[in-house]
Amino acid sequence: MPYEHILVPVDESPISYAALQHAEEIALKNNAKITVVSVLAVDPMFGVDFYQVAPSITEYVLAAEKNAQARLDEIKTNLNHHGVSQVNVKIVREVSPATGILNVLNEIGADLIVMGSHGRKGLKKFVLGSVAQEVLGESFVPVLIVKQ
Repeated sequence: MPYEHILVPVDESPISYAALQHAEEIALKNNAKITVVSVLAVDPMFGVDFYQVAPSITEYVLAAEKNAQARLDEIKTNLNHHGVSQVNVKIVREVSPATGILNVLNEIGADLIVMGSHGRKGLKKFVLGSVAQEVLGESFVPVLIVKQ
């Protein structure tokens, strides 16, 4: 079954770039579109007027968004140079990573998610949760999990 639109969540980890490479290969073979999404961490001060409470936190959040946009723009340029002509990038804020990924999936109508998994096990997985596991459990489209 050929895929037409691939959603690739990325963060700054090497495993998300490995997932991106898999998505690129699939896109090139299927002439598919790729949407790359970066979900910024839920702000611990969400719901608080932190613009007045903590300007340094506000600066940090704005810098994180600027860095994420620069990373997404670089990814888009690289994918275009490698022959993937249809690439969209998106930043999602103020939700958990899994929720952000699933929201974008619903918004864009992708038919495949390619994402990395850090492969946490045992207590770490229980305490930290697994974004990949949550997306896999909630997604209505196939999910390709790339492991370290």
